[in-house]
Amino acid sequence: MFPLQDTVQSRSFPVVNWALIAMNVFIFFILLSLGPLAEVYVTIFSLVPARLLTYPSPFEFFTLLTSMFLHGGWAHLISNMMALYIFGDNVEDRMGSGRYLPFYLLCGLAAAFVHIAFNPNSLIPTVGASGAISGVLAAYLILFPTARVITLVPLFFLPWFVEIPAVFYLGFWFVSQLLNGILTIVAGVQAFGGVAWWAHIGGFLAGLILVRPFVSRRYIRRVYADEYFPW
Repeated sequence: MFPLQDTVQSRSFPVVNWALIAMNVFIFFILLSLGPLAEVYVTIFSLVPARLLTYPSPFEFFTLLTSMFLHGGWAHLISNMMALYIFGDNVEDRMGSGRYLPFYLLCGLAAAFVHIAFNPNSLIPTVGASGAISGVLAAYLILFPTARVITLVPLFFLPWFVEIPAVFYLGFWFVSQLLNGILTIVAGVQAFGGVAWWAHIGGFLAGLILVRPFVSRRYIRRVYADEYFPW
């Protein structure tokens, strides 16, 4: 399943969300332009749990932030930016741009710390906006439980476009992350397929906790036909 669009229209221009997408894409192309040197810079600015815990310098803590804007390839970048494009604009709409940015960054930091907690000896560089975006997905789930996600489902070699309730789509996504995270513990490995599952879980849980205080008060009593604020 590949998400294409949601059914809730943003009622303000998501300037921060677009800026985050632009920054991630810009940095990705900068790295591409470096050729073989790109791997060196990714290693330097990525989050490496064992390196941070062994040498807890200010720069190593800075990688908690820089690693959020690095991606390991086209598929990694496109999937993350599509998720941010689909769900981030609505979350920013309800929080306001001033609250959305710190919310996004805090979810990313929480994701990084959870990843470190479950992989303290890992020497594998960790990159990507997935942890922060996981927090955005959690906020969307809370703020827009009646929304639907238009999803591309390749079935019998034909493209099918299906509207899936957001609560099912995002709920299934979180359960899949949780099961994979548990499997990494059971199997005694750091990740399956190079995915930092616990970063996704940590970011999502942070989003669930932080969404309420970050929502702009001017939207709490406002009700639209395609959404509602349930709690």
